[in-house]
Amino acid sequence: FGIHALLIVTVTLTPATAAAQSENDATGDAYPPLWDLAPENLLDFLVNGNKIVINAWNYQERLGVYKNLLNASAKYFTAFGSQNFGNILWGLPLQHGWQFRTGRLADPSSVTSCGYEDGDLLCISVRSWWSCMNYYLAVIPFLGAVEAGLFGQLQYEIEILPPEERRADFCYSVADCRSRMPKLMDEWKAYFEVNTFSSFKLDDALHLMWRAHVASIAYALPKFQDRLKYLSDPEANFGEDWANAVDFIAATHFSTALQNTNNFQAFLPQRMLIEGDALPSISDFSPQQNRVLLSMRALHKANQLTGGFLLKLWEKAMSTEAGRKMGRKLIEDLASS
Repeated sequence: FGIHALLIVTVTLTPATAAAQSENDATGDAYPPLWDLAPENLLDFLVNGNKIVINAWNYQERLGVYKNLLNASAKYFTAFGSQNFGNILWGLPLQHGWQFRTGRLADPSSVTSCGYEDGDLLCISVRSWWSCMNYYLAVIPFLGAVEAGLFGQLQYEIEILPPEERRADFCYSVADCRSRMPKLMDEWKAYFEVNTFSSFKLDDALHLMWRAHVASIAYALPKFQDRLKYLSDPEANFGEDWANAVDFIAATHFSTALQNTNNFQAFLPQRMLIEGDALPSISDFSPQQNRVLLSMRALHKANQLTGGFLLKLWEKAMSTEAGRKMGRKLIEDLASS
């Protein structure tokens, strides 16, 4: 693969067409579902004694974790758009909102009613591969921010409630997470500490944010392989393809501000994939969605066949500002078309 071929792959990964965007606009809501109802201050969570207690297995409360991160970091992004729209943390809650809207946080084993309308719709299932992966892109960044001092000197400790089963797969406080995964905590702490620099540079922030993001995925992927058994083969493949594609997107320092992320997510499937869904001819998906999912599958297979060399080649191409600018422009041009 040459650099040109890699750029063509990137083009196929960027879906946002006029049709896809108009579909996104038709929802009339740029925010994740229930955003207005999510806790926006740390003291809006349960305070028990000297602890702020957060139930990260409730969609609204996990969304509140993101809302607090966005609110606390808003002052650093005033130069990049009004109403905090330029904050690059938007990618995280918007991805979480897409997972909730498409049923990916519900119990895929159907043993419980967690996440379903006839049960507890706001419940996040510990059996969901998506929700477990997302924990490492929600709770770990949040606790890294607490440790970095983003929220100032807190008079309360932060405690995250464990799920009903498989508790050993997660950590639940700053001290707990630091003892179990110090390097990952360091990555997120480093991102939130960049915001204390007197000369804030967006590209530096994007570099640190994406580095922490891919570190979270790399840490969580092998841990949750067993959760894939609950998914259909097409959905399990898509999840792993998407995780692989994020590595390629990250290398461009793609800005995950509000509008950029919404444009980019327009191609993601609006429901779980089921047995019998065959790319590129899933009838209720748009041609663009079919093509992008097929391209992600091909990219993942090619990267596997080359032992990860394809990603290394791409990262080398993106190692200069000129390279990243070229990569981002391909994404952004398509995302705004």
